[in-house]
Amino acid sequence: MSTNRSPKPPARERPKKKPPRDLTVITCHTTADFDALASMLAAKKLYPDAVAVFPGAQEKSLRDFFLQSTIYALDITRVKQVDLDRIKRLVLVDTRQKSRIGKFRAVADHPEVEVHVYDHHPPSRDDIEGDLAVVKTAGANVTLMVDLLQERGVALTEEEATILAVGIYEDTGSFTFASTTPQDFVAAAWLLEKGANLNLVADLITQELTSEQFTLLGDLLDSAETINLRGVEVVISRVSTDAYVGDFAVLVHKFMDMENLVALFALARMEDRIYLVARSRLSEVNAGEILSHFGGGGHPTAASATIKDQTLIQVHQKLLMLLESSVRPVTRARKLMSSPVVSVASEATIGQARELATRYGLNALPVVDGGRPVGLLSGQVLAKAAMHGLEDQPVSEYMDAEVPTVGPEATLHEVQQAVIDRRQRLLPVVEDGRMVGVITRTNLLTALVEEPLAAEGLADRVGLTGAGRRRNVLGLMRERLPGWVMALLADLGRVAGELGYEAMTVGGFIRDLFLRRRNLDIDVVIEGDGIAFAKAFARKYGIRVVTHAKFNTAVLVFPDGFKIDVATARMEYYESPAALPVVQVSSIKQDLARRDFTINTLAVSLNPDRFGTLLDFFYAQRDIKDRVIRVLHNLSFIEDPTRILRAVRFESRFGFRIGKLTEKLIVNAVKMDSIARLDGRRLFGELRHLLEEENPPACLRRLSDLDVLAAVHLGLVCDDALDEAFGRLGDALAWYELSFLDNPIRHWRAYYLVLTHRLDGDERLELAARLAMSPKLFEGLLGGQARAERAMRRLSRR
Repeated sequence: MSTNRSPKPPARERPKKKPPRDLTVITCHTTADFDALASMLAAKKLYPDAVAVFPGAQEKSLRDFFLQSTIYALDITRVKQVDLDRIKRLVLVDTRQKSRIGKFRAVADHPEVEVHVYDHHPPSRDDIEGDLAVVKTAGANVTLMVDLLQERGVALTEEEATILAVGIYEDTGSFTFASTTPQDFVAAAWLLEKGANLNLVADLITQELTSEQFTLLGDLLDSAETINLRGVEVVISRVSTDAYVGDFAVLVHKFMDMENLVALFALARMEDRIYLVARSRLSEVNAGEILSHFGGGGHPTAASATIKDQTLIQVHQKLLMLLESSVRPVTRARKLMSSPVVSVASEATIGQARELATRYGLNALPVVDGGRPVGLLSGQVLAKAAMHGLEDQPVSEYMDAEVPTVGPEATLHEVQQAVIDRRQRLLPVVEDGRMVGVITRTNLLTALVEEPLAAEGLADRVGLTGAGRRRNVLGLMRERLPGWVMALLADLGRVAGELGYEAMTVGGFIRDLFLRRRNLDIDVVIEGDGIAFAKAFARKYGIRVVTHAKFNTAVLVFPDGFKIDVATARMEYYESPAALPVVQVSSIKQDLARRDFTINTLAVSLNPDRFGTLLDFFYAQRDIKDRVIRVLHNLSFIEDPTRILRAVRFESRFGFRIGKLTEKLIVNAVKMDSIARLDGRRLFGELRHLLEEENPPACLRRLSDLDVLAAVHLGLVCDDALDEAFGRLGDALAWYELSFLDNPIRHWRAYYLVLTHRLDGDERLELAARLAMSPKLFEGLLGGQARAERAMRRLSRR
């Protein structure tokens, strides 16, 4: 029998039915401690049907508790086991910051999800506005949870009361932290009435230090630096270890108590992350506010942050800048801005905007739409547009539409970030959606002169006095250097002193001094005029000098051919990735900051009054001791990809290893095709230096593992066959050097030929062109290869 009903669609075509939102989830911040655990337990008593989930890792003390304790077992569900689409209600305890709840951030933003918040932290910039919010000031978050349990008459077992008490005792430092409130005492008293066991509380919060923790605590003490900010003493300590050491916050608290400090910021590089813990007993130093700039959180008296993809140096510099700006009456954007503002409407033409800029002598014009800033026009864009006959075009076609803005209450630090970090000519100040003023670079510069904010000045002030940053290495120099070199260095320092300059010897010469390697390749940096210094020295000692005015450098040439390179202290910046740097005169610290790796940033003063004094701004001594290669900043390999080959060279030469973050930055730079943008001559120069190393095959294998060789040419592959060929080459070179003592061989050419022997003729030409190899050199290499092949054929016939 026929029917008119349509057939059902295949199962795969049926729309998927969304799961019902029927789940309540309790969670906390991503670095859960006992206060977070106790708050989740209390919330579970208030929401009996809810699921408790940690959004991330837990502190080591908490992990140990779960492994060893038998007094209580809270049913914890793993994040991956929770269907986020089923969550109807999200209960946040001990935090309300979006940035600290991991995957639940997206859940909190969902319009169908009801969010309940229980938090004792001060407000922050990324706080979640809960549908229900219980936010009170207390030393521990458990305190406000206990208030709710009391109000609702919720019963607790002795074990539950004990865990809640642990949360209070831990987060108040057993009621010794300045953040402790009377309510914390009241809550603890109620828990004692409910049977909390103080012996167990003491066992859980009192921990014996491991040997690794003792070592780290000692390093914290040794590296402590005290800086004075308008009468407020703040201590900063930095440590570095490749292995993760748990309970860093506990060590910081012990350090604070041992030294009776009022404000402490401790940084630790562990594996590929920076851990920052702050403690403060001063209202002038708000630990939570400062660490919020690192994505962390906490109270004014105690806070922490975990930072990825930054070096210890970068985090330290940012911390110095934040401290400098926060421990003073804060300068606001309202005070800095210029008003009223000369602006141009978005529908105006280029010609009208140019006339307006000329009339008022402006280098930049904000573009507005109904009083709201929508773009920015620079004087250069206006001039070029007019030159191309575009006066009748609307400014909206050529304006820069991505312009940051700030509110009138923005701090000097926030203004500096927007103007300097993003290279803004003009920063609009916006209130209620309308532009009320602008801050120019001149406005900012005036404020910085009156209230120096940049970390440079502060770092210079503390960098030469902190432990481990300045030391005398005269004994080491006398032990390792010939007498004539010591006398020569003293002469260089005397001439610099007579001219009123500062002279320092820098770089690999000092690095190899610490590595006990012979190196008499002396580089001298002058704070002053390097060429004038070189000429004065040459006149006084009757030697030859060669100058390079373009780069502010010179070479002192002695009668026996010995040379010393002299440079004016300078800084560099890169106008585009892989381009040659633009050089400007600067200070010794900025000169060292432009270098490739931390191990090459040491300097020794040569002036008579400071002769032999070591300057270590970037913890080079520590990295030399740890035998690790690290870059100074994250864009290092993007700006200069030759540093990738240099890192591999140093790793092999010194038996060091490339740091985890540095290796990650290399991989990222290769993926971004930075090698392809590199000038062929510079690439060939670095490759040749690498092939001149003691163990070129190891360097080439490392480059292959990092995909650098393939980025140079796809035909360059390191495999077992090539390793075998390199082994035979090593044997052949050793035989040749023993047999033909009077005829030295250029090893790098032999290694280059073996590396490229599997390329065909066109590929060899292609590689030579990529490396900008001179025709003469290429013909020499090609001819040598052809002669070798002919010799092999003759030998095989015989």
